Amino acid sequence: MKRSINILLSGGGTGGHIYPAIAIANELKARFPDAKFLFVGAKDRMEMEKVPQNGYEIKGLWISGIQRSLSLKNLSFPFKLVSSLWNARKIVKQFNPNIVIGTGGFASGPTLFVASKKGISTLIQEQNSFPGITNKLLAKKVAKICVAYDNLERFFPSDKIIKTGNPVRQDLLEISKNRSEAQQFFKLDETKKTLLVLGGSLGARKINQFIESQIDWFVAQGIQMIWQTGKLYYNDYKKYDKLEGVQTHSFLNNMNFAYSSADFIISRAGAGSISELCIVGKPTIFIPSPNVAENHQVKNAQAVVEKDGAILIEEKNLSVFQNIFESLLKDDNLQEKLSHNIKKLALPNATKTIVDEIEKLIK
Repeated sequence: MKRSINILLSGGGTGGHIYPAIAIANELKARFPDAKFLFVGAKDRMEMEKVPQNGYEIKGLWISGIQRSLSLKNLSFPFKLVSSLWNARKIVKQFNPNIVIGTGGFASGPTLFVASKKGISTLIQEQNSFPGITNKLLAKKVAKICVAYDNLERFFPSDKIIKTGNPVRQDLLEISKNRSEAQQFFKLDETKKTLLVLGGSLGARKINQFIESQIDWFVAQGIQMIWQTGKLYYNDYKKYDKLEGVQTHSFLNNMNFAYSSADFIISRAGAGSISELCIVGKPTIFIPSPNVAENHQVKNAQAVVEKDGAILIEEKNLSVFQNIFESLLKDDNLQEKLSHNIKKLALPNATKTIVDEIEKLIK
């Protein structure tokens, strides 16, 4: 295609919505080098920082979600909604996009609603096994819905659904080849097993508290640990760096090295994390966050556990952790089974497949 095209993307609130949007934009940029890109996010959310860091312009809307408990914050929601619809309409009119893509989050609702009302082609990418309210509301208005799990006909029109998987970093496809380099990067003892602890892009208070309570036990087991605390909690836990084999990080920029170094992984069960872990193929224990809409992290994890691809321990059941981890540590067959089965769920070409669908809509 020779003509210039304008591509508008909206997604944010957490890394699970932001990084898929950036991955899609990068693939579109490779195919359409002359295209113009604009992101729409929610003011004061992390997309306003992360998107420009990746080389894209972003505009912010004054929008947030409804609190599920009684809260005075809900009184401002109608005003925020009217403001965001008004400003989304202005952005869409000025930018005049050929396609609008939403990956979830507060800002994608008004943006895609306005675009669909103006007859502009729209597509949403749903990362979770249980969709958020924004994408459920948009489902009837958009042209296509790219999903990562089966059985989403319960929520979306079946004729719009395309199973693509979730976009992941392409450098994860080659992690088996750089294990020695990764171990040197993290200064690990190659004779010891390494545990990677992940709490999502912002960190996880409960996982951090639990790891702290078990840290002497892990050291006694001879386990090395790469512990991503999240920047909100790093100062509380960096003191454990002095323990043998323990290293804390506020954020891991070299995720491919972190995954490559790991023998075992403890992780939240956000959709993006699960998609990456399916490609990585390491024995994984999911500790889902219970503080998310519709308990979707538990449902995400259960979709993998049902295929014998991982272990699930809910926060309320963490008292059984030591027995489960010790059994996993000693059982090579179980480790192999979990690795083999989670890899079977991987969809490594998700980004390209999603952009294939976007390209059809642009044409």
